[in-house]
Amino acid sequence: MIYTVTFNPALDYVIRTEKFATNQVNRSDTESIYYGGKGINVSIILSRLGIANLALGFIAGFTGREIEQGVKERGVLTDFIWLKEGLSRINVKIKSKENKEETEVNGQGPEIPNTALLQLFDKLERLTGEDMLVLAGSIPKSLPQDIYQQILEQLAPKKIPVVVDATGALLQKVLKYHPFLIKPNNHELGELFHTTLETTDDILLHARKLQEMGARNVLVSMAGNGSILITENQEVHQMGVAKGTVRNSVGAGDSMVAGFIAGYQQTKDYAYALRLGTAAGGATAFSDDLATKEEIETILKQL
Repeated sequence: MIYTVTFNPALDYVIRTEKFATNQVNRSDTESIYYGGKGINVSIILSRLGIANLALGFIAGFTGREIEQGVKERGVLTDFIWLKEGLSRINVKIKSKENKEETEVNGQGPEIPNTALLQLFDKLERLTGEDMLVLAGSIPKSLPQDIYQQILEQLAPKKIPVVVDATGALLQKVLKYHPFLIKPNNHELGELFHTTLETTDDILLHARKLQEMGARNVLVSMAGNGSILITENQEVHQMGVAKGTVRNSVGAGDSMVAGFIAGYQQTKDYAYALRLGTAAGGATAFSDDLATKEEIETILKQL
C-alpha cells in the first residue's frame, strides 16, 4: 500500500474573470472548487492510475468534511485525523483572462496539537517495508519544522521506501535517511548549493551530490526543457515535455510524482516510470483539474 501525508489540506476556490482589478467590485465568469494539498493530489492521480493508496493528514470543520468527502468520491481511501478546533483552509485563486495574471490568497489552516501529531505517528507505525510513504508539501506553523526528519527517523528501522517532494532545508535534512525519490526542479536544485545551474552537466553534477548525501533516485524537473532522472544504479534518463497548451500549473508536479510511482510500481522500470510521470504531469498541466487516466494515456502515447 502507498500512503500519502498532507499536513494542511485545502479547498482550492478558483475564480476566473475577464479582468481583475483591485479596490473595486469584480465579477467572475466561472468558479470551480478543487481538493488541494500535494499529498492529496498524488493520491488522486495514483487512484486514477489504478494504484491502491491511503491518504493521511489533518482536517477540521465543515471544510474538512467537504475535503474528506470529495477525496473519497475520487476513489481515494482516507484515514484523516480530525481536529476538534479550527477549519481546514480555503485557498482563493483569481485568474484574469485579459492580463493572464493569477492572484492567490492561501488560508492558514487549523492549529495541529501535539496529541494529533502523536496519532499520526501511531498510524505510520503500521507501515512495513512492503509499503511506500509519500511526504509532500510545506509544513504548517503549528508543527515542528523538522517533522519530515522526525518521521523518517522513526521509520528508518523499517526500511520503508519514502518519496519526499520538498525544498530547501526541509529536503536537505532527510537525505541522510536515504529517501527512495526526491524531485527538486532545476532552480531548487541550484538553490540547495547556492548556485545557478546553466547546463545539463551542471544539473547532473549537483543531482549526484544529492545522491552522495543519501538520496537514492533524483528526479529533476526543468519546466519546458523536460526532466532528468538519475537512478540509484547511476543510470541517466532524460525526457522531453509533452506537447499541449498549459492551462493549469497546480498539481502538475504532484501528478508527475504519482505517475512515476505508478510506473515504477507496475514495472520496476525507471525509464517507464519517468515516461508515465512525464505524461501525468503534462496531462494535468493541459487540464483545468487533475488529469484523468484517459488524458494521461493519450499523452503517454506521444512521448
